[in-house]
Amino acid sequence: MIRSELIQKIADENPHLYQRDVERIVNTIFDEITTAMAGGNRVELRGFGAFSVKKRDARVGRNPRTGETVHVEEKHVPFFKTGKLLRDRLNGNS
Repeated sequence: MIRSELIQKIADENPHLYQRDVERIVNTIFDEITTAMAGGNRVELRGFGAFSVKKRDARVGRNPRTGETVHVEEKHVPFFKTGKLLRDRLNGNS
């Protein structure tokens, strides 16, 4: 599901809300999650999962095409850990 499909589904299920308001709500939620993670914070949505940031140290990698060694800088990457309710539902234990 992409963002526009999510917005449309929420708008369809809540006819009392304008689509532009639903779009603003969804965008605000994503912006807040992004801002929190950019600040190094963890975002937990109970039953769904938790978003956090993991640090990957600098390392020496290899270009798969040429075999040449390349220096890969330190970076931070997003990480998502599923919550128990989501994990159980995916495994058919609803």
